[in-house]
Amino acid sequence: MGKGILGAGAVVLFVIIFTALLLITSGGPNSACAAVAANAQAAATHEPVDGYAGDQLVNAAAIMNAGAALGVNVQGQTIGVMTAMGESTLRNIEHGDLAGPDSRGLFQQRDTWGTLAERMNPTQAATFFFQRLVNVPNWETLTPSAAAHAVQINRDPDHYTKYYGGSQSVVSALTNADAACASTLSGDARVLAQALVGKIDAGKITGLSPDHLREIRWIADGEVHENCGIDTRILQVITVATNMFDSVGISDINRACTGTLLGAGVNSPHYANGGGHAVDFYAFNRTPTTGADASALKLLKALSPVMPAGSGTGQSQCRASAGVTVDLSMKQFSDSCNHVHIAVDPYGTEPMKEGEQ
Repeated sequence: MGKGILGAGAVVLFVIIFTALLLITSGGPNSACAAVAANAQAAATHEPVDGYAGDQLVNAAAIMNAGAALGVNVQGQTIGVMTAMGESTLRNIEHGDLAGPDSRGLFQQRDTWGTLAERMNPTQAATFFFQRLVNVPNWETLTPSAAAHAVQINRDPDHYTKYYGGSQSVVSALTNADAACASTLSGDARVLAQALVGKIDAGKITGLSPDHLREIRWIADGEVHENCGIDTRILQVITVATNMFDSVGISDINRACTGTLLGAGVNSPHYANGGGHAVDFYAFNRTPTTGADASALKLLKALSPVMPAGSGTGQSQCRASAGVTVDLSMKQFSDSCNHVHIAVDPYGTEPMKEGEQ
């Protein structure tokens, strides 16, 4: 699918610290972006986000910061904000309802959660929520609403789904959450691949035919198949994408492995120098991409500051046709409008760059 550019190289170290918060590892990297801190003072005067403003955004910032203090990643922070949206519209309400007359605060916590003063304190209430969330088995692989339901034990497990998009918007508006997704990544190919296999098995990464996802599985298992490797930097790119979206679709990685000649043929970073120096995404959040849609632009903007010299991305004419102009560090070139092509120099060894601290 993607056309050739100069791109990719050897296994390299890519360890970036964002907002002075280190990746918490307990047998592997976080399955989502590193935690980010929000400025509560700035939130008070921030323009409305998805209908939320003033004290609502201040409360969202308090929730996010409580999560960050506990080492909860962006996914968890977003779930926390989503839950409070569904329980109180991000208002610190002083009353309950018929189902819970003693419920109070942002999360409508009942008196078994803590004292009234604790439940009415946004930071403490959020801390209570996150302390229970992280003890939910495999909470990061659950749907956001299911994860929240496991903590709140409300009547409808799908109650929070309609608030998830708004919570993503609020979290992104109050921080540079997208940049966090391009930070704190391991430089170990096998560690990256093992984390990605977990997402494949959870249905968060889907593929097409020919099957390129098996290339990730082989790396995760420590198997070496001739001309079927993947540049570590491309594994990092895939990780960034899977951290930013609930699901991604991958149509192409190493064409030398599948014996496929498309676009630039043997000169494509998909094929050159053993192949595996590019990745093509065909969908984000189960929605096909055109290379000019909001999800494609979100990914490209997050990657731009950290991509090494010689990197490139396709679909330039797709963005031009859509009237979209985006300033990127990567070379931009024409390519078909049914995917997003991202590549590194097949003959280069420059690692990913450090993001902003």
